[in-house]
Amino acid sequence: MSITVKGQILEFIRGRYPQAEIDESQDIFALGFVNSLFAMELVMFVEKTFDVVIPNEELRIDNFRTADAMSRLVSRLSPDLVVA
Repeated sequence: MSITVKGQILEFIRGRYPQAEIDESQDIFALGFVNSLFAMELVMFVEKTFDVVIPNEELRIDNFRTADAMSRLVSRLSPDLVVA
């Protein structure tokens, strides 16, 4: 069984902040884990990992607050991927 989009996103975030217990619905911005550099790393990670291009109109903070939100974004950009 392959890892899901949401799982890969969580793995990336947890790899950066191993001391934090972050789940798919937690707002990583509100928790203070995201600075401007990490925000750009998230965008680049999502684009590279899931082979999508995030259009400017989708580069909104609400699309990156949680692993759930990021997996929904990937789903909209690449409907064939399993995002659960």
